[in-house]
Amino acid sequence: MKKKVLSLLLTSAMILGLAACGGGTKENGKDAASGEKVVRIGVFEPSTGDSGPGGKQEMLGMQYANQETPTVEVGGETYKVELVYADNGSDAAKAPTAAAELVGKDVALVLGSYGSGVSIAGGPTFEEAGLAAIGVTCTNPGVTAGNDYYFRICFLDPFQGTVLANFAQEKFSAKKAYLLGELGNDYDQGLLTFFEQAFQGDVVKDSFPTNTSDFSTYLNKAVAEGCDVIFCPVSIAYSTQIVKLAASMGLETPILGSDTLDNNMVLEAAENSKVQLFVSTFYQEGGAPEFDSGIKEWLSKDSTAMTNNGGNDTIAAVTAMGYDAYYTALEALKAAGSINAADVKAALPGVTYTGVSGAIAFDATGDAIRDTAYIKVADTANNAWALETTQTVK
Repeated sequence: MKKKVLSLLLTSAMILGLAACGGGTKENGKDAASGEKVVRIGVFEPSTGDSGPGGKQEMLGMQYANQETPTVEVGGETYKVELVYADNGSDAAKAPTAAAELVGKDVALVLGSYGSGVSIAGGPTFEEAGLAAIGVTCTNPGVTAGNDYYFRICFLDPFQGTVLANFAQEKFSAKKAYLLGELGNDYDQGLLTFFEQAFQGDVVKDSFPTNTSDFSTYLNKAVAEGCDVIFCPVSIAYSTQIVKLAASMGLETPILGSDTLDNNMVLEAAENSKVQLFVSTFYQEGGAPEFDSGIKEWLSKDSTAMTNNGGNDTIAAVTAMGYDAYYTALEALKAAGSINAADVKAALPGVTYTGVSGAIAFDATGDAIRDTAYIKVADTANNAWALETTQTVK
C-alpha cells in the first residue's frame, strides 16, 4: 500500500513538473509562478508523420534563435519569449485540431508549418480566431490565398517549379521530363503542374497512392520512356525511398527535387552512389558564417537537437528559415508595441527583416518578396550538399 501511495505521489509530481515545463500559465503576458512578463509564440509544426523530420529541422532554427535571443522589448517592457508547440502530425485532417490547440493557449502569433497541406488545412482556424501565422517553408499558393491572417517568408511554388524546369533545360538540355508525386498531395501536385507549365518539352506524369513503398515501376517507366530528367517534389519519407532505389538501380537519369528533398536523410540515401540529385532550396551553408558556426556548436552540445537534425550537423535550409521566422516574429511584436494578437496581425504587413536567408518583406497577399533559389547538388562521395548555382526567374 505504501508503494502504491508513493507511486501516486511521484506520478502527480511528474505531471505538475511537466505542466510547469510545458508552458506555465495559459495567459499570454504573465507567468503565474514567477510574475515574469511572457509572450507566447505558437509553433505549428509536424514532429510526427511523413514530414516529421522536416518539421523537427524547421523547429531547430526557432529553438536555436530562442536560446540565442530569449527576450524581446515590446512597448518599452521586456518579455520572455516562450515557444508553445502543437504537432499537426503531417496530416491535413489533424491540422485544425493542432491549430485550435494553439489558439486555446493564447499565443500572440504562430510560426509554421513545414508542409503546405497542413498549413492550408489549419489556416481557417487561425483566421477565425484572428491569429496571424507566419509560414516558414510552406510554398503552395493556397496557404495565403483568401486568408488575410496567413503570411510567409519563403518563395512560392510557381516560382520554384519554373526555376527547376528552367534548370532542367539549361543544365541537361532536357526535352522530356518524368514527373512523379503523391496522389492528392497539394504540395506535390501543385509543383508538378507549375513545372509542367514552364517546361518547354514533353512530360510523362504519374501519381502514386499514399503509403506506396515500392517505386521500381515508376523509375523503370522513366527510363523506358527515355526521359532526360526525373522531377519528384515529394516528402522526405518518399524521396528517401526513391533515392535509395535509384542508387541500387544505378540510375543515371538526373533527379530533380524541391525544397523537401533538402534533407540529411535524403542526402544519406545517395551516399557512395552515382545518383545525380539536385534540389531547389532557401539557404546554403556558407551564406551566413556566424549563424553556421553558432548553430553547429549548439547542435554538438545538445544530443536531442543533433538527433532531430538527422544525426549530423549539416544545416538544412528549413532550419535557417525557422531561425529567420523567429526573428521576423520578434520584429512584428516590436512593431505592434503589444502582445495582443490583433495588434500583431495589424503590424505584420509592414514588417521587414534581413535574415540569414536574405531580405524578408511581404507583398499585398502576405507572401514573401523573393526572387532567388539555391540549387544544390548531392556530393555523394563526401555525403554533403554543394552549391550548384543560384537561379532566378526573369
